[in-house]
Amino acid sequence: MNYLETIGKNAKKAFEDLKSVNHSKIKKVLENYNYSLLRNKKRIIKENFKDVKNVQRKHLVDRLILNDKRIEGIRYSINQISKFKDPIGRVLEQWQRPNKLKIKKISTPIGVIGVIYESRPNVTADVAALCLKSGNCSILRGGSEAFNSNKLLAKLFRESLAKNNINKNCVQFIENKNRKIVDGLLSKMSAYIDVIVPRGGKGLVSKVQKFSNVHVIGHLEGLCHIFVDKTANLNVAKKLIINAKMRRTSICGAVETLLIEEKAINSHAKEIVNALINSGCEVRVDNKINKLFNGKLKKAKEKDWKTEYLDSIISIKTVKNVKEGVDHILKYGTMHTDSIITNNKKNAQIFLNGVNSSIAMHNVSTQFADGGEFGFGGEIGISTNKLPPRGPVGINQLTSYKYIVSGNGIVRP
Repeated sequence: MNYLETIGKNAKKAFEDLKSVNHSKIKKVLENYNYSLLRNKKRIIKENFKDVKNVQRKHLVDRLILNDKRIEGIRYSINQISKFKDPIGRVLEQWQRPNKLKIKKISTPIGVIGVIYESRPNVTADVAALCLKSGNCSILRGGSEAFNSNKLLAKLFRESLAKNNINKNCVQFIENKNRKIVDGLLSKMSAYIDVIVPRGGKGLVSKVQKFSNVHVIGHLEGLCHIFVDKTANLNVAKKLIINAKMRRTSICGAVETLLIEEKAINSHAKEIVNALINSGCEVRVDNKINKLFNGKLKKAKEKDWKTEYLDSIISIKTVKNVKEGVDHILKYGTMHTDSIITNNKKNAQIFLNGVNSSIAMHNVSTQFADGGEFGFGGEIGISTNKLPPRGPVGINQLTSYKYIVSGNGIVRP
């Protein structure tokens, strides 16, 4: 039996065991894990330092770092997840047919969830907690750049499971760094894995979507847009745009393209662009906006409308109206998160109805595209699939359903 097959069989066995575990014990595991994170904070930071010290791609450092504040953030997320009601066994719908046939639609776990991710070690903790809370088992394959951090976070979770007499293989972390392991997860584990969730860069997600022979939940890119019309409050617009771009430039909810209505060029554009520049952001603009600055700004090219920078860079374009703004997003967007800043209710409705985004916003920073901010406690990722789940994937989105049909000896005529 090879390495992956052993992990797969362990996960299937753990899932069957988990079905009989009382929800109160799952809550206890999460409480124990939360305390373990606090008790082992220095160990976690020490292991994380090894990862940060060895990272080759320096732009990954922000995603990689675990410090006191971020560990407390993980603990807060775990605490929120632990407080959610049991999502399994909920009656989603029920009805009775004229022949007295009673039908209930009941929420169920999905099964074994494989998660392939890069850089962010907090994903290890969040995913393990979300999957367990929703009655699922997880197989985790983190990026090599966060190996030491991920390994310890997973180890502490498995210890919390064992402490509560729950099969510790409900959470398994793949310690083999060989890249061929990912190929095996995608092509040879359909007998064991029910869903694959990729979290990382375009290269990883594209590969998973292309080669996985099981269902994939995820998004390829977070090419997020903000559209500003002439009725937008200028101070609100500046505040939201700076936050959406500069709060954390490396997350998938960071805005990458700003669209400004032509009628708002004189009243809004110059102040917004100056605010971005003063915040340390590089701007790449079209000709109409560049005229406001005597052609001194960097000119945006076609490729800029297609680029997820994940950096302190933003492309800015003028559009005739909200409809043209929606058309731009439909052409270049990735169905992640797009926002309109306006005080015109009609424009807001045209925008919200027109974009295909999994998250459409009105007068809100795109950086709120986050399961924690949605009240989900955390997220396993953000899905831009047309089929559900869409948007932040939290506990309730990590469930499936079955129909329970009952009668009194009814036969079909």
